[in-house]
Amino acid sequence: MTIAIDVHLDADAAATMARDVRAGLCDYPKELAPKYFYDDRGSRLFEQITELPEYYPTRAERQILERRSPEILEAAGRPSTLTELGSGSATKTRHLLSAMRDLGSLDTYVPVDISEEITQRTATALVEEYPGLDVHGFVCDFEQHLERIPHGTDRRMIAFLGGTIGNLYPRQRQAFLERIAALLGPHDHLLLGTDLIKDRARLEAAYDDSAGVTAEFNKNVLAVLNGQLDADFDLDAFEHLARYDAEAERMDIRLRSLADQEVRIDGLDLDVAFAAGEEMRTEISTKFTRERLESVYAGADLELRGWFTDEAGDYALSLAAPAG
Repeated sequence: MTIAIDVHLDADAAATMARDVRAGLCDYPKELAPKYFYDDRGSRLFEQITELPEYYPTRAERQILERRSPEILEAAGRPSTLTELGSGSATKTRHLLSAMRDLGSLDTYVPVDISEEITQRTATALVEEYPGLDVHGFVCDFEQHLERIPHGTDRRMIAFLGGTIGNLYPRQRQAFLERIAALLGPHDHLLLGTDLIKDRARLEAAYDDSAGVTAEFNKNVLAVLNGQLDADFDLDAFEHLARYDAEAERMDIRLRSLADQEVRIDGLDLDVAFAAGEEMRTEISTKFTRERLESVYAGADLELRGWFTDEAGDYALSLAAPAG
């Protein structure tokens, strides 16, 4: 049993945020990266969202892991190392770890997360829950530092859960999967969580709940900018929008300005004008079919090896490996 935590956070994270925000607010239409939702308050709001009756993806993914983890692991050749991108507190991942233990293959867990505190706390809890487990945590922005993730075992599974792959535009998604493919050895696998295409009303309700929690979460990105970049966004001057784009097969999440207004961002020495009715995108969430995902995998030189859905067929975990 060992715990090792490697920290690879950029010293210039604030400068990276400043560049991202400046580029997004000076673009047309304006756009902010969804990763800036997640300060402490944003993380708490998202946890609330996952428990809302309208928001099915978390429950569906948990159901698959609860019921089909042994089957997933058998299809992946009984991996001994589980690497998880965006691991957080590893709540759902415990189903995979327990199944690996029961199969006698569990050796190492590699949580990859932006929070050093959460990674350390999770590692400490897991080595107590799973005697003999080695945890090699990696604190970083995995989009930037993917290639630094430790590897070397002969059977490894990289898990990217939560449907987060849907937040990337097609070219970004393709490039990211190509980078993952380059990390996989001949016996390694990727386990990917994706939301599936379904009725528009259900999709839009999942991102615009009746209690208004998702709206509060969306506006929290403005509060983050106020705190981190000394901006003066009035959160009440914007409204939350969540629409399904059937042509692009994705949810499109935006904030709409309720009036002509100008926002000052002292941290960027920037004044940004918003017209009444102007919309700023804060997130996309692409939805998939099995056929679409097979095509996406093929473009990254990956091959679909397993397909696991919840009972309702709302959500899928897919297993992919290097093509050939």
